[in-house]
Parts: sequence; structure tokens; C-alpha cells
Amino acid sequence: MATRSELSDFLAGIERRAFKQAMYALREEEAALDAVQDAMMKLAEKYGERPAAEFPMLFQRILQNVIRDWFRRSKVRSIWTTLLSNLSPDDEDDHDPLESIEVAQDSPSWLSPEQSLSQTQVMEVLEREISRLPPRQREAFLMRYWEDMDIAETAAAMGCSEGSVKTHCSRAVHTLAAALKARGIGL
Repeated sequence: MATRSELSDFLAGIERRAFKQAMYALREEEAALDAVQDAMMKLAEKYGERPAAEFPMLFQRILQNVIRDWFRRSKVRSIWTTLLSNLSPDDEDDHDPLESIEVAQDSPSWLSPEQSLSQTQVMEVLEREISRLPPRQREAFLMRYWEDMDIAETAAAMGCSEGSVKTHCSRAVHTLAAALKARGIGL
């Protein structure tokens, strides 16, 4: 059985390396900090009374699971954000996409396997292209279109002007559109 000081010493010794590992995997500082913090909390809560020799393996497994969970959540969030953003008209900012959904009486409400596969492939390409954007463009794009922050909130979070946010978002959208068009994908 490990003592509290052994657990504390282990966590203090592992935090830098764990942060670098999470940062490399997630590419977002705050997400990496959250992942490391969650992993440390889970280790302390669920395995704190285990022998200290087991901490390194347990912590690595917990951290990897937290990172995988982050990717799962972001993939689901990305799919829904993309699907719902295609429903809003270009001229309305405060449009509720659920209000514009029209379901035909005789059409199925699910996607065919081919449509589902196609949609999954497009999402994978889009996620890859988003990860290739320059950091500031990616940050502005995700805040505006994923986190649904307005221009002023995004500018405050990024520490830049509203004009810079608009420029970063515009460049990101044009880069993504060109990359998708080059692969024969039209949205």
C-alpha cells in the first residue's frame, strides 16, 4: 500500500512528462492540461491505495484512455457540428438548425450504408486538414465554428483583434475548401 506522500511524489515527478505526452497527442495546451489533471485525479481516486510500484503502468493506461476519450468526444462533436452547420442559411447567424429540418413522409430518417461510409470518409479528411492548418487559424476556426463563440469572444480568448479573428477564420475556411476540392469533395 502506497502512502499519500508516495502518491504525491509520483504525481509531482510524472506531471511534466505526462503533459508533454498529452500535448503531443492532443495539440491543444488546455486539452492536454485537462487530460493530465483527469488522469491524475483518476489515479488518486481509484488506485491511490495500490503499491507505489504499480503507479507508472496504471497512470500511463489511464492517461491513454483519457486521450482516447477526448478524441472520441471531439469526433462526435465534430460530426454534429458539421451536420448542423450545413442546415443554417448563409444570411442568418442566430438560426436554429432544428427549425429548418424537413422530413419527407416517405423518406427514411437514417443514412444508407454508402452514405454513412462516405460521410465518415469526408469527416476523416476534414479532420486531417484541420490538423494541418497553422495553429492560429486552427484555433480561430475551432473557436468560431466548433465552440460557437462569437467574434468578440474569440478575439478575447486568442488575445488579438476581431479583425485578426476574421482573417484567420477566412484563411482557414479557404484553405479547407481548397484542400477538399483538390480531393474531389464538394460540400
